[in-house]
Amino acid sequence: MAKTASKSTARKVAAGDKIYLVLNKPRGVITSAADDKDRDTVYSLLPPDTPWVGPVGRLDKASEGMLLLTNDSEWAARVTAPETHLAKIYHVQISVVADAILLAALEAGVLLKDGETLRVSRAELLRSGEKNSWLEITLHEGKNRHIRRMFEARGIEVLRLIRVAIGPVALADLAKGQTRILAPTEKLAIDLAMRR
Repeated sequence: MAKTASKSTARKVAAGDKIYLVLNKPRGVITSAADDKDRDTVYSLLPPDTPWVGPVGRLDKASEGMLLLTNDSEWAARVTAPETHLAKIYHVQISVVADAILLAALEAGVLLKDGETLRVSRAELLRSGEKNSWLEITLHEGKNRHIRRMFEARGIEVLRLIRVAIGPVALADLAKGQTRILAPTEKLAIDLAMRR
């Protein structure tokens, strides 16, 4: 993996500074500091001089998109806490042509084999082809493999899953594998969104 980053991440960070980064995680990279199977981790994508940061939440190996990293563990815990109701927005390509019934079912809740019911806050059709669809899914409380498990329970394959925004901050045009510093205005916007 190339260890490249935007100029904004290259600035020197003083000891004790709080660091907030945005990473566009590529598919196939795991959200972990180390891996016993020697797979690429998100840390292989950070600039070599980056001080220690930890991921804010997770994206599984097959998922891609926006991942926050920080050394502010208290802030990270607030961002991931269900009670903050901070929206996480995903673009999801599925192996069927979605209809209004499927979208309503995702919002109403899908019963899994283990008896757990998972739901999404919002499901919207972005576009459809002849055999698949892209949906925009919003979660306020994400559990492990939340979206994938919902579709698996309905016999639908997830072809791609990309997190495109956390709260009011979007991934935008940050290239895959690239990192940038979360702007102070963006951090403030996330903080304000968590207070609602």
